[in-house]
Amino acid sequence: MQKGKIGVSSDNLFPIIKKFLYSDHDIFLREIVSNAVDATQKLKTLAGRGETSASTENAKVRVTLDEDQKTITVSDNGIGMTADEIEKYINQIAFSGANEFLEKYENDANAIIGHFGLGFYSSFMISSKVEIVTKSHKDGAQAVKWSCDGSPEYSIEDAERDGVGTDIIMHVNEDSAEFLNKERIAEILNKYCKFLPVPVVFGKETEWKDGQEVETEKENQINDINPAWTKTPVDLKDEDYAEFYRKLYPMSEEPLFNIHLNVDYPFNLTGILYFPKLKNSIEVQKNKIQLYSNQVFVTDSVEGIVPEFLTLLHGVIDSPDIPLNVSRSYLQSDSNVKKISSHVTKKVADRLHQLFKDSREDFESKWDDLKIFIEYGMLTDEKFAERAMNFFLFKNTDGKYFTFEEYETLIKENQTNKENNLVYLYTSNLDEQYSFVQTAKDKGYDVLILDDVLATPLLNKFEQKYTDKRFVRVDSDVIENLIQKEDEQDEMSWEEKDELSPVFQAVCPDTNGINYIVDFKNLGENGQPIVITRNEFMRRMKDMGQLQGGMNMYGDLPDSLNMVVNTAHPLVKKVLEDKDQKLGDALTTIKTDLDAQKQEREALEKAKEGKKEEEVPAADKEKLEDLSKSIAELEQQKRERLGEFGKENKLTKQLVDLALLANGMLKGEALDKFVRRSVDLIK
Repeated sequence: MQKGKIGVSSDNLFPIIKKFLYSDHDIFLREIVSNAVDATQKLKTLAGRGETSASTENAKVRVTLDEDQKTITVSDNGIGMTADEIEKYINQIAFSGANEFLEKYENDANAIIGHFGLGFYSSFMISSKVEIVTKSHKDGAQAVKWSCDGSPEYSIEDAERDGVGTDIIMHVNEDSAEFLNKERIAEILNKYCKFLPVPVVFGKETEWKDGQEVETEKENQINDINPAWTKTPVDLKDEDYAEFYRKLYPMSEEPLFNIHLNVDYPFNLTGILYFPKLKNSIEVQKNKIQLYSNQVFVTDSVEGIVPEFLTLLHGVIDSPDIPLNVSRSYLQSDSNVKKISSHVTKKVADRLHQLFKDSREDFESKWDDLKIFIEYGMLTDEKFAERAMNFFLFKNTDGKYFTFEEYETLIKENQTNKENNLVYLYTSNLDEQYSFVQTAKDKGYDVLILDDVLATPLLNKFEQKYTDKRFVRVDSDVIENLIQKEDEQDEMSWEEKDELSPVFQAVCPDTNGINYIVDFKNLGENGQPIVITRNEFMRRMKDMGQLQGGMNMYGDLPDSLNMVVNTAHPLVKKVLEDKDQKLGDALTTIKTDLDAQKQEREALEKAKEGKKEEEVPAADKEKLEDLSKSIAELEQQKRERLGEFGKENKLTKQLVDLALLANGMLKGEALDKFVRRSVDLIK
């Protein structure tokens, strides 16, 4: 028996492996099985070249669990090793200068990963002792057994083994007893090894017999050695892609369509990406894209590895250019990974454009499920945004779809305002904003449906890019102001509006922290008597604040609504007449006093012109102060009288409640009072 020390005099190696090198302890099984697969493939390569007489028939990797002996054994009939090769590949740990290396990186153990072949040593994370029994494929080779208990000391001796290949026997330590469970081992193998290119077997297949599950004599192969992404697209049918998706995500809804990646320059890359059906929200579901290297599972946490919007996709990416034993931080900074990320983005955009060109009708039918993904990509990846303009679609309230260019042609003549800006009208909720949509359509305008969570930031992006375009929600103003063609003409005087404002302000509801700003517009005799609108800028800022969880300067502001009174409507004119009849004399008296005092104040202000403050007589200063105070009191008295009239006037309250009702804002007690008042007015 030969004894010796592993080629590291420091005792730091095993603690680093056990504690720092791998974030997940279950990764040991991936490493050992992957090595076994590599050994098997190497033997096949040599056999193909006629450089070995060893048989490759029935090549497989076998995982065996012995709960009594507390061992996990991974066996292969691959290339095997001689005693000299064990010395080279195991004892020297495949790198030179180990002491200096460990010294340099003892505080940054992850830097080791991806540079040196430490996969085998991951077995010590869960083992008190590891044994290797191996026989080389070389003619006349002697089988040998290597043993190590986790210290730098090892032993190696001759052994017996039927056939070429290697057994890795891991004696599980007390802290890792969880891995002496059949279900746990099956779970790990399914996670990391289910698509390895060499058959991996674990236990026996089972079947139901006499009401219970029993083992059969057939070995249980846990992997598909030829998964769909390793095949060429011409060899696959739609059902093959659907079946593979079900294998990846058994509980998921059927995807919309897929992209088959197959690249050999400037790097090797294969894979299949699926577009899932997304609800009307951002469903950034982690662990959906699986990253592989030569069919060996690497990670399902791809954030930062692929562009953010691609995390919405499902599927598999496989590239031998992605190092297997790497930390995520290493992956994210790796130049090959960045190239892959950029290329996948381009392929996704090209595939979407091709689908749009080849079958626009089918593409349109999927748009409502697809748009969140495309919008998310346009907001987070500028290169994708540029390409997406070729297939981004607007949908209008008639259910018709338009590209950006097509829609501009449709509305250019009728929806260009007096500043020569093209105005895109849209609704975020067709049912709630129906009356506004209908009013716009009655004017001959077209209205888009932009009802998803990303609409607001997307419109902001469009307006920044196209400065001559404006996106305006149909309820943000009265129809005449949404697309202003000429300056407004109004027959109601400023004084009449000034006196009507407190009348309607007095009956605006004081609930839910909503501020109402009364405004007056000529909406025509056939327009609604009162229209409630929401300021486009403030609403967008609040939407962005809620979406981003920030921008509190706007997000925390109370809602502010415009209550636009139609000065041309007969019922509004009736309120004006009622006001004159009820308050005519009282308002005339107040107005007379106000006019006289304002004229006196104006005369005193004019007398002050050109004088220094100390040159103005004290009596004039005192008189000015008294007049200003008296005018303010008269103005307040006037507003109070007008407010009291508004509260007493049933028609005023009825018109305001009708506007609230049209916006779904009249509820509870207020709605009950409205119904009772309606009955009284009808009598």
